[in-house]
Amino acid sequence: MNTKELGELRRRLRPNKNAISHVYGCYVGATKEIIGEVDQSLALLSEDDAEGCLSLLKKALSGSLGRNLIDVGFTTQQVAEGEEHKLLRDLRDSKLKDRDLRRAFYEKVIQSVDMGDDSYLILLAHDTYDVPFKSKNDELLGDSSDTVFSYIVCAVCPMREGKPGLGYLPADNVLHMKTAGQLAAPPELGFLFPAFDDRAANLYSTLYYIHRPEFVHGEFVESIFGVQAPMSAPEQKEAFESALSDALGVECSMELVQAVHEQLRERMELHKESQTAEPLTVTARDVGGMLRECGIEEERVAAFQDYCGQRLGEGAAMDPANLIDSKRFQIKAGEITITVKPELSGQVEARVLEGRKYLLIPAGEGVEVNGLAVELEAEPAAKI
Repeated sequence: MNTKELGELRRRLRPNKNAISHVYGCYVGATKEIIGEVDQSLALLSEDDAEGCLSLLKKALSGSLGRNLIDVGFTTQQVAEGEEHKLLRDLRDSKLKDRDLRRAFYEKVIQSVDMGDDSYLILLAHDTYDVPFKSKNDELLGDSSDTVFSYIVCAVCPMREGKPGLGYLPADNVLHMKTAGQLAAPPELGFLFPAFDDRAANLYSTLYYIHRPEFVHGEFVESIFGVQAPMSAPEQKEAFESALSDALGVECSMELVQAVHEQLRERMELHKESQTAEPLTVTARDVGGMLRECGIEEERVAAFQDYCGQRLGEGAAMDPANLIDSKRFQIKAGEITITVKPELSGQVEARVLEGRKYLLIPAGEGVEVNGLAVELEAEPAAKI
């Protein structure tokens, strides 16, 4: 999915913009027991309650593609005969009206989700979208459509004390906006099934949401989708950095890292300026080209690509934002940390002076120490 397709679906999750007839849910206690199930007609909810439900579902489609929103693919065999894929497909095809299917899904989630001491809400909705044509100017033509996109959205939300929000009323098994007590926090995880690729259903993919990029919730992915959990953004960064370090050895210099960082940052800037909807990705082969431009010999470039294949997967497409911090360049030397803007990283030099390694930064006018303007002496002060 790309940003435009994602935005198109997110705009549907507003009152009077969707075809959601019911919101279904399951309230799970801290001891993993089902306290109650929810089956509410969206049309009969108050405006505030309906907006509260849709807001939580919409948050399961929020964040950045590649970090919070990850494409999880299914194999042909899974689509044909996979148990996990069949359950998702049956839920969608039944429009979530089959209680036994919903209950089977709730049980799988409960067995695979760890919310610590928090109780939580599993929220489900089905929507049918008559996908309108787009004009040459990328405008939606609302009166014309030849594609119907049927999909389900799931949000798994911790229940916590907090600001006024959607709460659960056990006496009536309903969701209702409350001002105090246990309220549904933004979802910790969720998904859209199937993915909306090329503005149509792609049964070979689902869009998986995680609130915190460092927590992939691998057991949930394996239980609900039947696939190996994807690497988190921090894990991708660590694997990428290890591949560079292990493959290049002594040639992994600060100057080389600066050059790779700068080339990745430039790609990110150009992609942002182009306003391209497709997510920006790079492969080990792309980075290998950067290394060659820096004068790294072919043998070490091949070793880097092999390491990436082993740790990230052959031909893995990586989001540069998961590999570098485009807003800062940080250097650590023992207990000392230097942080500069990426475009100024070239001013930090590595030198060997009198047999010792140093990091040097140019010091012109306007030097401050703890906010206090100071003058730097050209020569050491004479000892008395």
